[in-house]
Amino acid sequence: MTAIADLALTPIPPEDEALRAPVRAFLREALRQTPAHIRARSWGGYSAEFSRELGRRGWLGLTLPVQYGGGGRSAFARYVLAEEFLNAGAPVGSHWITDRQSGPLILKYGSEAQKSFYLPRICKGEAFFCIGMSEPNSGSDLASVKTRATQNGKGWLLNGQKIWTTNAHHCHYMIALVRTSGQAQDRQKGLSQIIIDLHSPGVTVRPITDLSGDSHFCEVFFDNVQLDADALIGAEGNGWEQVTAELAFERSGPERLYSSIVLFDEWLAFARTKAGRTPQAERLAGKILTQLAPLRAMSLAIQDKLTHGESPVVEAALVKDLGTGVEQLIPAAIADDLFSRPARGVPLELLQTLDYVTQVAPSYSLRGGTRDILRGMIARGLGLR
Repeated sequence: MTAIADLALTPIPPEDEALRAPVRAFLREALRQTPAHIRARSWGGYSAEFSRELGRRGWLGLTLPVQYGGGGRSAFARYVLAEEFLNAGAPVGSHWITDRQSGPLILKYGSEAQKSFYLPRICKGEAFFCIGMSEPNSGSDLASVKTRATQNGKGWLLNGQKIWTTNAHHCHYMIALVRTSGQAQDRQKGLSQIIIDLHSPGVTVRPITDLSGDSHFCEVFFDNVQLDADALIGAEGNGWEQVTAELAFERSGPERLYSSIVLFDEWLAFARTKAGRTPQAERLAGKILTQLAPLRAMSLAIQDKLTHGESPVVEAALVKDLGTGVEQLIPAAIADDLFSRPARGVPLELLQTLDYVTQVAPSYSLRGGTRDILRGMIARGLGLR
């Protein structure tokens, strides 16, 4: 229990907090004509031009070294930007995974040639990555990877399938966890990470339309895809260690707290009006805010650990699990509040935003690891299993 007990209140350094005002001003202007039910898509929203504009302003690759086109800033600087993007409902889906995971992964494990090629393009918003982890019939059992890359005279020959791959149809590259030796029953042994150009012959990407009408999830097929030898990231067989470290970035950030925040803000604005203010609404606002505040503090503490080169896997799983609970509470509780009122008194835009978030909220506890998987990790970290 020591690891979790050691999480202390962590302030954002003043030089990083100073980014908030100019970013907020830019977003206010950029999104002033975008309705809430569209902004609620945020990190599922896609706009390559918006991402390129962030690159022009130096707001992509903020934590990457200056020599590769990055900002050379701390993880807290990116945290400030991420909070503002999500709170505003900016369409960040095109670069989100790239900036959060792919760039730092390549920086840590990639060769000098990989760093020099990919990182400057990431910082300019010219290279978008998706991550290939999940596979059909595997659920959240990431270690049961069957997609295989076999070494040959030209490099690596890739065959297999990935699923639930976010924005693969819009991305240039995928970083995939694949088997390079052994069999599926070998579990974590023999796994490696490779970079795949998604425009390569033999790659097929098929978007999956969900119940909300969105198509940001995809299934991706690899049929004898020939990759160069330098497609491998890090050491062959080291993929499990690398992907575990990568997931700490995915599970601990503000996107695990703020997926429903545009809806909450829209409802809160209504609840502050004369027509919307009720004792029930005041209690609900307090209930949600008193859960978000400590989770944000925990998330910031994990950023501090990541800044110091640690890999807080258990702590990140805890934040993701608890954060998902609050994200799913928000639409359910707001629906209870609004539908207890006269229908004619509730703004249409608020109802449209609620409708969208309600449809996508069940996916919050699937992406990034299901509850059962996360709670198993937490239990092991606490010595309970």
